[in-house]
Parts: sequence; structure tokens; C-alpha cells
Amino acid sequence: MKHQNKNRGIAPYGGSAGGWGALKAVADALRGQMSVKQDVIALFKVNQPQGFDCPGCAWPDPQHASSFEFCENGAKAVSWEATSKRTTPEFFSAHTVSELWHRNAFELEGEGRLTHPMKYDAASDTYQPIDWETALREIGEKLRSYDDPDSVEFYTSGRASNEAAFLWQLFAREYGTNNFPDCSNMCHEPTSVGLPQSIGVGKGTVELEDFDHCDLVLCIGHNPGTNHPRMLGTLREVPKRGATIVAINPLRERGLERFTSPQSPIEMLSLSSTTLASTYYKVRVGGDAAMLKGIMKVLLALHDKALAAGEPPVLDEAFIREHTEGFEALKADLDATDWQHILNVSGMEYKEIQNIARLYAASERTIICYGMGITQHQYGTQNVQQIANLLLLRGNIGKRGAGICPLRGHSNVQGDRTVGITEIPSDTLLDSIEKVFGFTPPRKHGHGAVAAIQAIRDGRSKALLCLGGNLAEAISDPQVTFAAMRKLDLVVHMATKLNRSHLLLGKHNYLLPVLGRTEADRQASGEQSVTVEDSMSMVHASRGTLKPASPWLKSEPALVAGLAKATLPNSRVDWDKMIGDYSFIREAIEAVFPAFKNFNHRIQQPGGFRLYNAASERVWLTPSGRAQFQVMEGINEDPRSLKCHDLVLTTLRSHDQYNTTLYGLNDRYRGVTGRRDVLFINADEAERRQLRVGDRVNMVALDPEGKPTSRRLDNLTIVIYDMAPGSVAAYYPEANVMVPLDSHDTQSGIPAYKSIPILLEPCETPVATSGALR
Repeated sequence: MKHQNKNRGIAPYGGSAGGWGALKAVADALRGQMSVKQDVIALFKVNQPQGFDCPGCAWPDPQHASSFEFCENGAKAVSWEATSKRTTPEFFSAHTVSELWHRNAFELEGEGRLTHPMKYDAASDTYQPIDWETALREIGEKLRSYDDPDSVEFYTSGRASNEAAFLWQLFAREYGTNNFPDCSNMCHEPTSVGLPQSIGVGKGTVELEDFDHCDLVLCIGHNPGTNHPRMLGTLREVPKRGATIVAINPLRERGLERFTSPQSPIEMLSLSSTTLASTYYKVRVGGDAAMLKGIMKVLLALHDKALAAGEPPVLDEAFIREHTEGFEALKADLDATDWQHILNVSGMEYKEIQNIARLYAASERTIICYGMGITQHQYGTQNVQQIANLLLLRGNIGKRGAGICPLRGHSNVQGDRTVGITEIPSDTLLDSIEKVFGFTPPRKHGHGAVAAIQAIRDGRSKALLCLGGNLAEAISDPQVTFAAMRKLDLVVHMATKLNRSHLLLGKHNYLLPVLGRTEADRQASGEQSVTVEDSMSMVHASRGTLKPASPWLKSEPALVAGLAKATLPNSRVDWDKMIGDYSFIREAIEAVFPAFKNFNHRIQQPGGFRLYNAASERVWLTPSGRAQFQVMEGINEDPRSLKCHDLVLTTLRSHDQYNTTLYGLNDRYRGVTGRRDVLFINADEAERRQLRVGDRVNMVALDPEGKPTSRRLDNLTIVIYDMAPGSVAAYYPEANVMVPLDSHDTQSGIPAYKSIPILLEPCETPVATSGALR
């Protein structure tokens, strides 16, 4: 059925990433959110030595040579937090929770900053103000009433500072649990789990300066133009000095094609741009492992051919011999892997895989960057390990200009892990906590994000405490998650803005407002700094400069300490001392984690300091002391799609989005404006189904046998896009309705948001989308 204006908001985007479009978006964000001129000026403190760290992505800062170290989406993040808009008690009194539930995510957060501690009142169906003393006392009493500490879930957002996260894990462990569902569980947990098995550390091995010395950068499964735009400045310099970037991704993303730097007057005034990726290969969604094994298979053939001809070897035989184990098992697996199967699953041609392998073989120093296109699969951990295998074959870990570069999302998601936010703590960590603080922490492993929702669903967990974030919308399967959270006895949210998770009500509900990264944090000893760790293990200080949005806000460290004191009257921890002066928190972190030696001194250095990364120095913290080639059985990173290879769905973020936060309803680089009800598909797949731009379809998830399920997302508008065959894409979190809670990586527990087998059916009449779960 044809509809008037069916193509509304759908038009190809012809510009480069960055440029005047980015500057206009920054101006619009500032104009729409920040009314105080001094607050806008404070943006120039972003990512500066005496300023605050951007609350957006975790891409590292350069050497602070520029006074303009924030990108378009960083400016959106800052303006969104530093907005002049306020969500006051009067607002909550005027709007019931039932009414607010029908607002979308953009509208909820768009109301502005939370100003007062609030408690839900069931009689009026509204949040009502409560004083801090009463709120903390009541929450503490409830937490003490539970017989089993493991019935409480302590969720952590990656926006929390090292100081807040350290106190959070200390509070939970003294309370008696290792339940730490965390946003890392939904983005790079396969990195945290997979890389220690391969190279002994759960982090990337490169430093920012390595991009100045590499010959080749392989960008696999990520979109820097939207998710970490400051990376574009780094990538821009790679081809300018003659090195090569190759992009491998299901969708052709403008942020990997060309970039106009807003800091380049020549590019801005001439409307020119820098070409980033010299070649762009579109791998089918779910085909990364097949493609990676194909590259390694070609490398082995090139190596054998070189040796037979008396030429230098392609593989780094000395490195493999001296530093690794498992090469023969890997070789046997690759030899046994069928080429036709590789091509079918990857959706690529043999020549394309061969070209990548030849480029890699010719490069002396290679960096491989990857994002959630690699991790968010049922075999995401093994995907990560195949990248490590590829790098190990040519000794590309532990030397300048080479290494593995996982692109973390939230600005401190890696730091939270470093200071103890983990549901699977090591004995070393627990022993150190006991030695420093004098209490015995629990040894039983706790819940990650999926396990936490399962425990809540099954009635094993009674309370959920959230240090920021929007867990309900971020996690998979809202059909199960929303219903489960409504069964909770106690729900506590510490937040800067309203989101949908705050409207999922248990029996007792508290909404507690906190300072943002941009705001001055004054405690007993004066204004405080916190610290964060970026994607490359650099730790640096962050000091807010803006006046707090409300005098009733508490800092996250102070609120965590307040909760701990209210819950643990006989605590062995001196919470008041650490909150009065955050340097004492850092001393405690240093005492527990020796890698933070001289913590308070080293954060005084501009740019901070880098934590020791053993693999960067070719020290392998594995049981054998060697890096491990990890064999992946088969090449299917999503077993559920084995029998239904017609169409697979990947979820993705729009350009006006950061995780679940919507700054707007536009996706500029993909040509979508003012809407999110779209489905991206390539021209051939659309033609095969007799679909045109603007046609409406319903999307139905298939089970592993290829049969339709009850999971569906209706009334989606077709957008023809340059992407891999057999693949479609829709926006997260709306498309989370397609992902069952039990569909996750068996090793890391990450939800499998990618490679979801689906079918399309015509939408004959306009209907309200089922994805909102009203």
C-alpha cells in the first residue's frame, strides 16, 4: 500500500564525515541545550589537562596541543549533560509514571537534568521528593533486610569514574556479593575474556603514537564517524604520510571513507576532504570469523610459496617459535577449513580476501581496530581471538606501530574493569582487598548483565542498584527484561537524567540525582578531581568546572559512600575520609592495585600516565608464559543462523545517538532525518523482494530451525543502502526485541545483538511499532 510522503526524511548524504555539517550539528546542540554563555566557553576545558574528560567515547587524547579537543558527538554529550533544562519535582508531580512511559527516549532525557532525590509514590503514580537522609536510611534498611547478599545486583555504567567505581565494588563486596552487571557486559566483554586467553591481558596493546608508525590499519566492524569521531583525526594522518587503511564492515560508513577536519582551514574553506580507507570490503553480517580464517589461510599459502622459492618467510617464524604456542593446531584447523564455506559465510569473493592478506603480508607494522561488529555475537570471544591469531602470525603485538586496538565505548568502561568492577574477580584482587581493608570479600562468582536479568526474572534477585546507565533498554529482550524488573522489591537509580529504566517500577523505587562529569565537585577538602582510563590504558584526571545543575546533587563517590554507611553500620572502611578528599580513594586504589603506583603524583602530569600493559612488552601473562593461538571450531560466529542464511539483522546506532541516549532523531551520514523507524537493506536484496525506498515492512525473527517466532518489529520503512548482501540493519535499542535473553556468547555472556536471522513480510496498513513495548 502506498503512503503519502513515504520517503520523508530519507535522502542520500553526499558530504564527508566532519566538515561544516559537524560544526553545524555542534552549534545546534549548544543552542538547543546551553543558555549560559560561560557554560559554552567551558567546552574549551574538554579533554584539557586542567579540564574535564569528555563524557562520550573512550578514544585517547592527543598531547593536548589544541584548545579544541572535542568532536561533534563529544559536544553533543557535553551539551546534553550541561543543559539548562531541568526535571524538577514540579515536573514529576504534574506527570504520572504511566503517562511518562508513553514518551520516547529522546523526550524523556530531553526534559533535562534531575534536581532532587525522588521516591515513587504508588498512590499518586508519581515520583515525589524525599530528603537525602531519609532516602539513604530507607535504602540501607532494605538492603540489610535481605538474607542473601547475592539477591542484590550492583550495576555500573561506563561513565562512572575510577574513584566511584572503586568505592562501588568495595561497598558491594563488603556487603557480600560479586554481582556486578556492567555495561562492559554488553559491548567489549569478549575482549575482556578472550584476550587474556590469547595474550594475557584483556585490553588493547597499542598507544596513540603507534598510529604514527604503522604501515597498515585494518578497521573491522566499527564506525568511527559516529561512535568515536575523535579517532578520525588520528586516522586522517595515516594516509597523509603514505600508510594504508582498509575498512571491513557490513555497511559502507562515511566515517571510514573520507573526513574533512574542522581543525583544517584548508579543508574547511576548500570543501575538500582526506580519503581514509583506500579499499572498503563489505563482509556479510556474521561473516567476520570466516573472513579472518580466510586471510590466515592465504597467509599460510603465501608463506609456503615463499619458502619453496627461497624467499623471505611471510610468517614471523622467530616470533612464533619464541613467543607463542598452538601454531600447529591453528594451521591444521585452517588447512581443514573449506574455501567455499568461507566464501558463503563471509559473503566475500576470494580475490577480496586474498587482497587483504597480501596487504597484510607486505606490511611490517599493522594495527587492527575492531568494535562491536566483532564482539556482539554468540561466538564474539572467538572472533576477538581470531584477530589476535592474525596479529600473532606476523609478530604484530609488542612492537612499535603494531597491535590490537579494541574500540571501547563509554569513556571509562575500561577503567571500571581495571579498578575491580568484575563479576569474576581473581584471587589476587580479593586477597588484596582483604589485606588493605580488613574484611573478607566473597569468593563466589557473581552475575554479569544477562545473568542478572535472569536472576531477577526467576525471583532470585530482589534488588537492583544502578550507578548510572539505562540497563533495561541497553540489555537484550525487553519482553522479558521489563516484566522481570517490575517484580523487584527495591530499585535504586543514580542518574543525571530521566530514562526508561527509571519508569520500570518495583515495590520500592528511588531516583537519586548526581553530578555530571562537567560539574565542579566540592567536598570537605575543596574541589575534587576524578580519573578515567581510555581505550589505550592512559589514566588521567578530570575536573568539572560548571556550576552544578542543582544544590541537591551528590557526587557519585559521595553517594556510594552514603549508601555504604547507611547499609553497613559496622563497616571496616573509612568512607568519610575518602569522600572528604578523593586523593585518599586513589591511595586505596594504589594499595589494592600496584599498577597504580604513585597514583596521585602521576595524574598531575599533563595527559596522565599509561598503566603497565604486559603484552605491549611481549610479556605474556598466560599460564605458560607464552601467547596462545586459539582455535575456533568452524567459522559460524552465530550458530542460530546456520540453517537460515537468507537475511540476517544487525543492530546499530544512529549518528545522533550514544548507546541508549538519543541526542536527536537524525542519522546524517546514512541519509536519515527526523525518524528511527527504518530498515537498511542493499539494492539487490530489495529488488529481489520487490521493495523500493519508502516501502514498509514487518520484520520477524527466525528460530535456529528457520521458523518464524513471535519476535517482530513492525512498520519499518525501507532505506536502500550500500551494504553487504544477505544483511539488514535497524536501530538499537528498538531492535532489541528481536534478541532473546538466552542468545549470548557462552564464554563472555554478551548479548548477541548481531547476526539475527529474520524474514520480511509486507506491511499492508500502518500500525504502531511493537518494538516500543508500551
